[in-house]
Amino acid sequence: MVRHLWGRLAGNARLLRRSLGDIGLTGLLVALAGLLALGSLGWSTQLRPAAVLAIPVLLGGLALPRRELRMLLGCTVLLTSLVVAARGWGMLSVGTVLSFLTVAWVSYEQARRRDRLGVRRARPDRILLDLRQRLRVQGEVPPLPRGWGIEVELRPADDAGMAGDFVASRVDVHRTPDGPHVVLELVLVDVSGKGVDAGTRALLLSGALGGLLGAVPPDRFLVEANRYLLQQQWAEGFATAVYLRVDLTTGSYRVESAGHPPAAHLDAGSGTWRLSRPRGPLLGVLPTVGHPPDTGVLRRGDAVLLYSDGVVEDRDKDLEVGIDRLLGTAERLVPRGDYRGGAAMLVEQVPTDRSDDRAVVLLWRDY
Repeated sequence: MVRHLWGRLAGNARLLRRSLGDIGLTGLLVALAGLLALGSLGWSTQLRPAAVLAIPVLLGGLALPRRELRMLLGCTVLLTSLVVAARGWGMLSVGTVLSFLTVAWVSYEQARRRDRLGVRRARPDRILLDLRQRLRVQGEVPPLPRGWGIEVELRPADDAGMAGDFVASRVDVHRTPDGPHVVLELVLVDVSGKGVDAGTRALLLSGALGGLLGAVPPDRFLVEANRYLLQQQWAEGFATAVYLRVDLTTGSYRVESAGHPPAAHLDAGSGTWRLSRPRGPLLGVLPTVGHPPDTGVLRRGDAVLLYSDGVVEDRDKDLEVGIDRLLGTAERLVPRGDYRGGAAMLVEQVPTDRSDDRAVVLLWRDY
């Protein structure tokens, strides 16, 4: 409720600034400060100058640039001094002065950040929401042919707005001597770090890797992804990734890992999960890399499970313990013969720690 009201207040302040301009809005707020100063002279027991004059400063911090905000701050300090000179030092108290200084500092910091980011005409939180939405849209998997199903579940650390885990995918038709084959290419990436910093890097990387899917041969995908990441020269420039290519016509698949937890293949006939062998170094660390593939065939009822380390990591136990816990939970999906809702279930029930980003991709072939 408070966030909603604050957002509406900030939006109205920016609409007013666009109508009046920076100087016009500054003049209006100075006039408001003057009226509040006069009110504190008339009702000195109810309106303390340092408290009421924080109101125009707060409004100015929502919309004004730093130069105009400094002018407003100077006027409010002058008006406060005039009221104190007329009524005496009893008009001030430690509490009201501290409140005014806090509001002034917060308002100026808001203006400084807007000027630094160059987003005076847009709310920074709106920009973050837009970035999060773009990352979510890029992670949507195209519709698969009949007989196949897929679910992608991404959860940011501590339920934050953005995450460093993302998925990029592509479905295409390949012409072969045997006829057309529908092919799914998908990569699950875990960017180093978490929160907004990791989320912005994930957004840049997801666009680049999404463009690489289908543009380079399968055995070159992680190599080119590593080359791109090295070129960015980010302070925290490494990432783990698992690349999956599935021929949805025949069921044959290829999986490659770059420092990522192993993929798991469910054999519906035996009801057991088989882990791929983790191979290949992290992305963005070494100039020359190799990622030997693991191959197999998905038959009717089979499934492939990809996940990030946030799902299986436990600070007090080995990674293998978390993977066993994940596969043990995933085995509940086998008897019912329906994997729908499985990705969300695994993300919710398996992790023991919510302080890391979590991602699960579950691909299956219907019976």
